[in-house]
Amino acid sequence: MYKKTAIAFGATIMLFGCAKAPESIAPSYVSEIPYQSYSCNQLGQEKVRLEQAYSVTAKAQSDARTGDAWGVFLIGMPTSTLSGGNVAAEVASLKGQMVAVDKSMITKNCKSLPNAAPS
Repeated sequence: MYKKTAIAFGATIMLFGCAKAPESIAPSYVSEIPYQSYSCNQLGQEKVRLEQAYSVTAKAQSDARTGDAWGVFLIGMPTSTLSGGNVAAEVASLKGQMVAVDKSMITKNCKSLPNAAPS
């Protein structure tokens, strides 16, 4: 009985415990209210900052996904997720913040942003 329970637990971890790809993580809800007082220039700067932070965090999430795949392949455990490498919550938060900034930029009719990187 113990062996069956351990196998079922291991299979559950393998199926549901692996880190998701950053592009498959949905944005979390972030209100655009904090951004209402920003000028278009400030929104552009914030967008650039968020895009840079997302790039770093998405790479960390991709690395965790790769680590989990290797961990499951080699020892049957998603090692990156179990060791705290899964940063899906941060990816979702950054995506949500970017959506909120984009909505604020649309609301304010921000057209040309000299400090924003092209998207």
